[in-house]
Amino acid sequence: MEGPFIATAETIAAPVSNLLAATGAARAERMVSLDVFRGITIAAMILVNDPGSWSHVYAPLEHAEWNGWTPTDLIFPFFLFIAGVSMTLSFASRAARGVTRGSLAIHVARRSVLIFAIGLFLNGLPFFDLHTIRIMGVLQRIALCYLAAGLLYLATCRRSIDADGKVRMRVNIAAIAGVALILLVGYWALMTFVPVPGYGAGQLGKDENLAAYIDRGLMGGHLWSESKTWDPEGLLSTLPAIATALIGILAGEWLRSQCRGARKILGLVIAGAVLTLAGQLLHPYFPINKNLWTSTFVLFTGGFAMLLLALCYWLVDLRGWRKWAAPFLVFGMNAILAYALAAIVSETSIDFEFAGPGGRGQTLHGWLYNNFFAPYTNPKNASLGFAVFFVLLILAPLWPLYRRKIFVRI
Repeated sequence: MEGPFIATAETIAAPVSNLLAATGAARAERMVSLDVFRGITIAAMILVNDPGSWSHVYAPLEHAEWNGWTPTDLIFPFFLFIAGVSMTLSFASRAARGVTRGSLAIHVARRSVLIFAIGLFLNGLPFFDLHTIRIMGVLQRIALCYLAAGLLYLATCRRSIDADGKVRMRVNIAAIAGVALILLVGYWALMTFVPVPGYGAGQLGKDENLAAYIDRGLMGGHLWSESKTWDPEGLLSTLPAIATALIGILAGEWLRSQCRGARKILGLVIAGAVLTLAGQLLHPYFPINKNLWTSTFVLFTGGFAMLLLALCYWLVDLRGWRKWAAPFLVFGMNAILAYALAAIVSETSIDFEFAGPGGRGQTLHGWLYNNFFAPYTNPKNASLGFAVFFVLLILAPLWPLYRRKIFVRI
C-alpha cells in the first residue's frame, strides 16, 4: 500500500528508543506522524477483520450495509490517502538524490505489479482454485491506484534547484486536483446516466448498478465470494478510488511546503472540514457508499483522513508526544508484513479443522474463541476481546523485527 508499503531503506527511522526521543524537526522528509497514522489504520483493519464471532460484533466495527458509513468504512480509504501522502515524500527524497523520472516510473510499475500479485496470492489461500479465485481485492485496488497516481505525479512534476543547490520536486497541483475532479464527476455521471441492461439508468442497488454490471461481464465467476454478483473492489469503482490517492498527494505537497507546522495543521483542518462537509451535503444526491466508492464517499473520507492526519501531526511531530505511539510505529513501519501475516494466520485458523470433543471438526479459531473468550463475558465483548487478542498476536513477532530494523518492503 505505498499506504502500507512506503518504508524505504533510505527513510527507515531509528529504533523505538531513539525514535521516541527524536524531535519533530529532526527529519523533515520523514513524518513520524504518517507512520503512526498508517500503523493505527493497519491495527484497525486487523481488529475489524478478525472478530471472535461475526454474529456478535459491535455496530461501529462492521461495514455499513449499503449506503452510509461506519468507522470501519474509513479504514480502506485511509490506506489510499496515506499512499498519496507517502508518495510525495518518497519521490521528493529520491529526486533529491538524483533518481531520474524514468527510474521512478519503473519503480512505480514494479511495485504495483508486486502488490497486485501479493493480493492474488492471498485471495487464493489456501486452496488456489483458479476457476473461482477472486481477481480484485484490497491490495489489487491499491496497486492500480498507486500505479495511476504515481505515473500522474511523475508526468506532472517538475524539478528545480534551490539557491543552496538542493534538488526539489514539485507536482502540478492544479493538474492533480483537476484529474481528481474529473474522476469524481465522471464517475457520478457514468453511474447516474448510463443505462444498465434490464435495470435502466441511475440504479445504485447491489446488483443493478453500472459498476456491478461491468464486473459481472468482465470477471464472471471471479468476484467477491460473499456476493458473487458484484465486487466492492471492482474495476469501474477503482476510478474514484484513484481520486482518494490524489487527495493524499495534495495533502502531502502541502505538508512538504515551507509553511510553519501550525499553519500546515490549520490548512489540513480547513481542507478536511470542507471535503467532509461537501461529502455529507451531497449524500442525498449521490449516497456515501463504500462498496460503490461513490464520489461523495471519496470527499467525505478524504476530508476525514486529513483531519486525523492533522491530529497525528500535531501530537507526534509538533508536540512530541510519541511514547503512546510505539505499537503503531511497529505496525506502520512493517505494514506489508503485518497485512500479509494477519491474512495468512486468519485464513489458516478458520479453513483447517482438527478433531474436537466427540470427534467433531473444530477450527483453531473456534477452539480459542469458545474456550478462552466466550465463557467469560457477553458475546459482543467476547468477540471484541478475541479481535484485540488477534491484533496483539500479529504485533508480537513484528516488535523484535522493528527493534532490529528488519522491514519487509517491495
